[in-house]
Amino acid sequence: MACAYYLRRTSIKYLILDDQQHSGGAWQHVWDSLTLFSPAEQSSLPGWMMPKSENDFPEKQEVLQYLMSYKNRYGIEIQYNVKILNVEKHEGIFTLSSDKDIFRCKTVVSATGSFQKPFIPKVTGRTLYKGQQLHSSEYRNPDLFGGKKVLIVGAGNSGAQILSEISKVAETAWTSKNPPEFLPDDVDGRVLFNVASARYYAMKKGKDFDAGPYSVGSIVMVPSVQEARERGILVPRESLKALSEYGVIWADESREHFDVIIWCTGFNFATDHLKGLGILNENGSIDCDGTKSKEMKGLWLVGYGSFTGFASATLIGVGRSARQTVDELIEYLKLT
Repeated sequence: MACAYYLRRTSIKYLILDDQQHSGGAWQHVWDSLTLFSPAEQSSLPGWMMPKSENDFPEKQEVLQYLMSYKNRYGIEIQYNVKILNVEKHEGIFTLSSDKDIFRCKTVVSATGSFQKPFIPKVTGRTLYKGQQLHSSEYRNPDLFGGKKVLIVGAGNSGAQILSEISKVAETAWTSKNPPEFLPDDVDGRVLFNVASARYYAMKKGKDFDAGPYSVGSIVMVPSVQEARERGILVPRESLKALSEYGVIWADESREHFDVIIWCTGFNFATDHLKGLGILNENGSIDCDGTKSKEMKGLWLVGYGSFTGFASATLIGVGRSARQTVDELIEYLKLT
């Protein structure tokens, strides 16, 4: 939608395809209590500021309402329930095969993010474990876990937040490959975006940039996580060695029973539809100059974070990537 905001002001004929039933992307599927890390005024797509929330950080339903309203405000036309299965290019034209139809175009902007590619590490014994396993992308709320013993795996924001609320209804433990890093209480998405922007501009000038304590992987101390800290919940165990039939084998070879394991271990890039182009890296990324593919002319990738630009996977950060993408796309079409 950020790209559409800029495309609508051009004469370019464009089409947006979405495999969901409604606008909102991953926010339609995240857990019920998830909030943004920044206040509304620092969480907006280009052109229209998100309405101010009654809370410090907008909640899930507020974000969804904003995204749906944004689409309507700017008359963005989207074809829903269309899943792209493969993209190929022949004689300067892309062919997109979907579960509904075939689409052909001169340029493609891929903006599928990562939510549909949950990552679970290869842990010895994972297929032997007979308890319940789920990824954070499948978690909704703590209602189903009352009275159970639950292991949370992963030292990022999702691990800390899910641990915070499940620990109120269940016995919990927390483990990760690397120790969690906590940001200061007064650091939220505003600071992280400013740091990412400073890094972006420094790199454009060929300068080094030291982010100091503001690591991308660090945990933001949202109110629920601060409350869990007060209860003494944010204390990780040692890294697990393997899974057994009914629980965990720790590094010291001791065993512990768990009814449920929740993998808060992140995502890969949802770029399987681009395999037919033959340019995917092992982790699903594509070599880009900004958002523009280095190897495939006419292809841009927006909103994946990391390889498509600092903070480009955030609502406020994607606007910068989208504007650059549309400017480059216009110049490309002038030459074809």
